[in-house]
Amino acid sequence: MARDRQPSRHRSRLIASSLTALALGGTLLAEIPVSAAGKPRGHDVSSHQKNVNWSKAKARGARFVYVKATESHTYRNPYFTQQYTGSRKAGLLRGAYHYAVPNKSSGARQAAFFVRNGGGWSADGWTLPPALDIEYNPYSRKKKCYGMSKARMVGWIKSFSNEMKRLTGRRPVIYTNTNWWNKCTGGSKAFAANHALWVARYDTASAGKLPGGWKYWTIWQHDNSGRLPGDQNIFNGSMAQLKRFARG
Repeated sequence: MARDRQPSRHRSRLIASSLTALALGGTLLAEIPVSAAGKPRGHDVSSHQKNVNWSKAKARGARFVYVKATESHTYRNPYFTQQYTGSRKAGLLRGAYHYAVPNKSSGARQAAFFVRNGGGWSADGWTLPPALDIEYNPYSRKKKCYGMSKARMVGWIKSFSNEMKRLTGRRPVIYTNTNWWNKCTGGSKAFAANHALWVARYDTASAGKLPGGWKYWTIWQHDNSGRLPGDQNIFNGSMAQLKRFARG
């Protein structure tokens, strides 16, 4: 997803995503139809999209959205309120995501900052579980894994997740891509059992492997442009299942 301070970013050309033990039935990546007809469409936005026309987004097919709230332990999206509350008023399910910069501070510290600045959750049926965006280091091409060992990276993610669970009652959705996950966590399977997977893949012509022991995808980010503002996403289930996912 997006760094707000610079428009360019590293992206993997692999996608697969997963449902978790929350029993949201789905298909394996290899079985995803190109059209994904019938599955709820959504998008994710950051300060790049500024003040979004939410009624227009809904009219064009948006049913859910993830809004960037924070990055590291210092940055807050200045458009967060308009995007987060505006999408809810337009009738979209919405959630917040945090852009991780693991070499800046601990997972627990970044999780706490995220929750204080929009990353909370409530079982109101409209709020999606908070999401952790963890991917290639956008600030250093030489340190794609933020200069951290695989074990330390896994520990950082666990720290973030545990603090989110403590503060909100929900484990975060994990947004990543297979290449980064394999390279920077060693393909860790520690999160597949209780974290929904949101993974970026733009090449729909070939099937890719799911990272870290996940067998199903929850959200598929399939393009970084399209009919909706920001990145284009699909939820792996029905609208009723999406609402159950939000309720927890």
